[in-house]
Amino acid sequence: MKRGIAIAGNMIVDMLYPTNGLPRPGELVTITGEMTRSTGGCLCNDIIDLATLDPALPLTALGRVGDDEAADYVLDKLRACPNIDLGQVKRGGTTSYTLVMDDEVRKQRSFFQCRGANADFRESDIDWDALDADLLHVGYILLLDALDAPDEVYGTKMARLLHTAKQRGIKTSIDVVSEAGERFRHIVVPALKYTDYCIINELEAQATTGIELTDASGKLHRENLPAALKKMKALGVSIWAVIHSPEGGFGLDEAGNYVAIDSLALPEGYIKGTVGAGDAFCSGVLYGAWRGMDLAEAIELGTAAAACSLSQPGGTEGMRDWESAMALYRTLRQGG
Repeated sequence: MKRGIAIAGNMIVDMLYPTNGLPRPGELVTITGEMTRSTGGCLCNDIIDLATLDPALPLTALGRVGDDEAADYVLDKLRACPNIDLGQVKRGGTTSYTLVMDDEVRKQRSFFQCRGANADFRESDIDWDALDADLLHVGYILLLDALDAPDEVYGTKMARLLHTAKQRGIKTSIDVVSEAGERFRHIVVPALKYTDYCIINELEAQATTGIELTDASGKLHRENLPAALKKMKALGVSIWAVIHSPEGGFGLDEAGNYVAIDSLALPEGYIKGTVGAGDAFCSGVLYGAWRGMDLAEAIELGTAAAACSLSQPGGTEGMRDWESAMALYRTLRQGG
């Protein structure tokens, strides 16, 4: 009998500011409307999306929030989904928050992040004996300080956590945060050895594998995607290696078959915000994996989930149940 999915990692309050651009150093841009607040981070976005995709799916949250009003806000949002178990969420300190500058003109965004309680989340916070899950998804690597720390045996504490999960018969999945710098190969790569499903974007895949996937203008090098996916598998990903980008979703399955699914052509004015779209894609792929779909079906569902997310400015407000999401996918694919 199938059990559920556990989501571990970042629990964040996002403060979204609509702007008419993103500034270079010394420049000023205008905030064009009121600040809106929503839950954010891998745990919050993915678990709410999954709870909406399937309200009967058992879900467990594993993470840390503070002893403050922001934590109450986050937990109240999660409690609104009856299928989310919050029994293993720890409290203490200050809740993590992110200032999101959302460029409404170019549909781009910048993030200013305060780690807060997320920095202290570690494997000892998890009661493994009480965890009833088939699949554990953890993110974001590079934004969880205690788990990003070195480990003498496994390379990082995150890799050790993933190894523990696999030893207990739980399949593992990871996501990574996009950041500038050289930390990917030191912190992300050790985790791949103990990862069954890796679902990351093109910039994260480029930084992890060293294979060029975008040029200076941001254009995607589609011809290099198979090599990057093969490198991810060679580094340890055992089942699905998946890369998502604005152009589409791409992956290698357990048999080494390459899958490419183009993004949907969305009507003019459809996109209300891009915050959370990557997490929505990830949630769709995870749900597809849990349901036993093949990789192509799972990427189609991830694409559908991302399209749902883009219809609203917040990270999770646009999500629908999975059958409705796929109905939207078919309609948009047919040009409706």
